[in-house]
Amino acid sequence: MFGADIPARLENIPGNLSLWIEDLDSGETLVQNPDSSHVAASVIKLGVMLAAFRAFEAGSLDPGSLYRLKEGDKVPSCGALTYLHAGLEVTYLDLVTLMIILSDNTATNVMIDILGIDAVNAALDEYGLSGIRLRRKMFDDEAAARGLQNTITARDVAAFFRLLYRKELVSPEASKQMLDLLLNQRLNGKIPFFLHEAGIRVAHKTGEDDETSHDAGIIFADRPLVAVFLGNDTDVPMFERAMQDIARKIAFSGRP
Repeated sequence: MFGADIPARLENIPGNLSLWIEDLDSGETLVQNPDSSHVAASVIKLGVMLAAFRAFEAGSLDPGSLYRLKEGDKVPSCGALTYLHAGLEVTYLDLVTLMIILSDNTATNVMIDILGIDAVNAALDEYGLSGIRLRRKMFDDEAAARGLQNTITARDVAAFFRLLYRKELVSPEASKQMLDLLLNQRLNGKIPFFLHEAGIRVAHKTGEDDETSHDAGIIFADRPLVAVFLGNDTDVPMFERAMQDIARKIAFSGRP
């Protein structure tokens, strides 16, 4: 049985918080507010990755095609491209890689322009992931001012990772490639904080913004687990410490 101490760990943390923990062998789950809608921050990049690999698999997009970076593409914060010179050539697969392992916002916006918002949402709908919704690009202040927000739920983010673990997203080979990208994540201060030094691999995607912190993925412990932590309007240091502690507990015990 799941321990009551895990949801209790979140009781004194303010904000809109959601939790989903699932044993991928038994199907046993522990959830809190699974259908609450959250401003997605960078977790929305999972949907963009899915749409990109769907297009790669269909042959409508060549992962090796080159894109030449423009100065006007650059947006602030996470990633590398915003600090590199205009005219740099990268492949479409490079853009997806940077979008996931460094959470590169410039790479994300370029891929959204290439794919189209409707294609990203269609790819999510194909797998019943309507709780993950792309409505605007990263750092689109005008769209945000009009109330357009990218949103996620813990239920559908967990479903994304469950399908990925089963290699049921796009194709077995595409699922493996996406999983490998997520295993190479460089932003590892939340779920993996206590796990990497113990040799426990985590395939995950983070998200951050003002008073927002998310992390979600697969913990490859003795019994593989999906773990999803979503928090808006929260005390970020408190919530991130709870993520670290809960992830350690479930990974080292083999079950929540």
